[in-house]
Amino acid sequence: MAPSTSPAEKFLVPLVLISFISSILYFTTSSYSTSSLPASPPLLLRGPSHPPSFAFLLSGHRSDSARLLRLLLALYHPRNRYLLYLSADASEKERVGLVEAVKRALPAVMIFGNVDVVGRPSAGTPIGSSGLAGTLGAAAALLRLDPDWDWFIALSADDYPLLTQDDLIHVFSSVPRHLNFIDHTSDIGWKEQQRVQPIIVDAGIYLAGRNMHFQASEKRATPDAFKFFTGSPWVILSRQFIEYCTVGYENLPRTLLLYFTNVILSQEGYFHSVICNSDYRNTTVNNDLRYTVWDDPPKMEPHFLGSTDFNAMVESGVPFARKFKELDAVLDLIDRRILGKWRTKVTPGAWCTGTGRWWRDPCSQWGNVNIVRPGPQAERFQKIMDRVLEDWKSGANSCQQ
Repeated sequence: MAPSTSPAEKFLVPLVLISFISSILYFTTSSYSTSSLPASPPLLLRGPSHPPSFAFLLSGHRSDSARLLRLLLALYHPRNRYLLYLSADASEKERVGLVEAVKRALPAVMIFGNVDVVGRPSAGTPIGSSGLAGTLGAAAALLRLDPDWDWFIALSADDYPLLTQDDLIHVFSSVPRHLNFIDHTSDIGWKEQQRVQPIIVDAGIYLAGRNMHFQASEKRATPDAFKFFTGSPWVILSRQFIEYCTVGYENLPRTLLLYFTNVILSQEGYFHSVICNSDYRNTTVNNDLRYTVWDDPPKMEPHFLGSTDFNAMVESGVPFARKFKELDAVLDLIDRRILGKWRTKVTPGAWCTGTGRWWRDPCSQWGNVNIVRPGPQAERFQKIMDRVLEDWKSGANSCQQ
């Protein structure tokens, strides 16, 4: 139950510091003066007849707070929900500092109340299942905080958008809201020996703050009770499917979670295997909508992107790209030429009604949050979306056994 608010506090709007351990949420509030801001947010309309909204999980590690703040500023829109996740190797000071930085950089947050920071995260290792546990916990938290969003999008501090939120919302307005964008295949090839059959124990699941894993000397057979699918760990999932995975009204998500607890790269197979072995198999669009550049054959991670990749990123038409180095010049290029913003400011949209002079943030004032003003990147993204939806309608490339 939320604590009662005294008359002196009713004009103070909290930025919630969330902590989830298992399925429990702990809330710590911090106050911020809103005397110069509107007393209440504009009416936000949700539902099938209104523009969609997104629940973003933005995750990083120690010393990534500045990168997460920049990513948030690039992605922010009042219609969306945002959960910022610094893994357990980050200090409490860094987490609290991130909360304060968000409040300073985004006055709108104090009115719309749509940005939260995880207070006590799991260890979150690159190898093992603690990262998957963190993603599922964050998705469950986002459902509890705001059950009315349409799609869940997971991004890391290495990612950056290639279009504005007005562009993203505009294009997704014509997309059926039960669809899931998840790159997947059942042709696991060499991964069967190296990724599927090895058994590991992720210490981050059992011991807070540990980021190591242990591998068994023996392997287990590839499962035959379900078909194993793998693919990109970066997904865009419908709210209905997230509820299916987290609420647990069927056994399949729980059964596969037990199996993937001991898989080397569980985030490259869990959602893919659940969706393709369930009644949601016909909702899969086989595309992660990310721009990446890989070696051939691919290594564990894609190349870092730079200024020489800018034109190719723009022409790709997809909404997100990775990986980027912190403070790389190409991020400033994206800010100026695609997002129309300064590094320390939020991406402007139709909801921003300020003057936009160089010393003033146009998004320090706002109006109707239910309209969008798409730009040139929306046209490119629309062409990509039309193509992948045609592919989905054909059924030729979704959950093929």
